[in-house]
Amino acid sequence: MAQEHGTVWTRPERGTRGPAAVHSRAELTAVAIGLADQGGLAAVSTRQVARTLGTGQASLYRYISSRDDLLDLMTDAVTGEVDLDVRLSGDPVKDLVALASRTKAVHLRHPWLPDVPPEPLRLGPRGLDYLEYALRAMAPAPLPGRAKTEIVGLMNALVAQFARTELQLGHGNASRQKAQTAYLSEAAAQGKHPHVAAALGTPTEADPAQDPQALFERTMHRVLSGLLASDPSW
Repeated sequence: MAQEHGTVWTRPERGTRGPAAVHSRAELTAVAIGLADQGGLAAVSTRQVARTLGTGQASLYRYISSRDDLLDLMTDAVTGEVDLDVRLSGDPVKDLVALASRTKAVHLRHPWLPDVPPEPLRLGPRGLDYLEYALRAMAPAPLPGRAKTEIVGLMNALVAQFARTELQLGHGNASRQKAQTAYLSEAAAQGKHPHVAAALGTPTEADPAQDPQALFERTMHRVLSGLLASDPSW
């Protein structure tokens, strides 16, 4: 079937040709999210969504034009789970770290989310609300708009990576992480890598699985502090 022009957000909710539509994009989206939550992105296809809805695959093209449309709808829907009613403090770093933490919680609830292929403009209505909130949090920072949008993109990339790591630890990889930490400590103790040894500190400090949330917040605070304090002319 030929790809329709535009995004799913600029096309009508339902096609005008063929039999009358009996479902909605919201129903398709909910089914797709349920499939992804259970089996990952690989479990999401127009065929499987149609089967779950008890309809033919061709009927889905009344609502969407491709699987990419499904990914757009799914991503936007779960982005809407991020609480944007939290009052801003006026401290951009503090507010962005808090936003990043709430965003990571959504990633952990939907383990497929970090695997959605990144697209700079994969933004629907809820995504735009999210971006608006993040930019409003950065309003006190004397940076150009483009720099601020790049900061949001980098922040969300870090959120996805941290979420992916936490999910892997939750799937039985903690022992591997501990073994790797022990190896690094033993290797550093041999004296050939003094800067590595100094950076690792004690084994407790070097264990990345000890407190993932604290590590996340600490890292985000450092990264965002540096970015927001950068030269506005860059």
